[in-house]
Amino acid sequence: MTLTDADRRILRALQADSRISNQELAERAGMSASACWRRVRALEEAGVIAGYPAVLDAGRCGLGFSAVVHVTMTRHDASQLDVFIDRIAGRPEVLECYSTTGEADYHLRVVCRDKEAYNDFLEGFMFRLPGIAHVRTNLILKDIKQHGRLPV
Repeated sequence: MTLTDADRRILRALQADSRISNQELAERAGMSASACWRRVRALEEAGVIAGYPAVLDAGRCGLGFSAVVHVTMTRHDASQLDVFIDRIAGRPEVLECYSTTGEADYHLRVVCRDKEAYNDFLEGFMFRLPGIAHVRTNLILKDIKQHGRLPV
């Protein structure tokens, strides 16, 4: 799908406030309300708009511990990688997981209630996964920028 200038205005407005009314969105995009509604539906159907999540404050939700976890695998055996990916995808503490180049094979953003809960996550889950050679944790001391918007 090729994005038009109006599509980009719609996407910027929705990233700023996904609860905006269709009328207000249409005004910001410079189009009629009915045309805007059709364009938003087309963007959703094309997968450009993947969803409308609520952004929660982890601390106020009782999740005061956050870390970036760097995972190095022993080898890149397909069956072990499949198990790792499947198990990581099912863990609610893991907010994000990226396969990357460089020193570590995977980088995870993890949130927990506190350091004891994180230790339970490591000992009861991470250290029991097959194929993990090394896990390094960097504590997140302060959130500088979260929930970035795509530069559309």
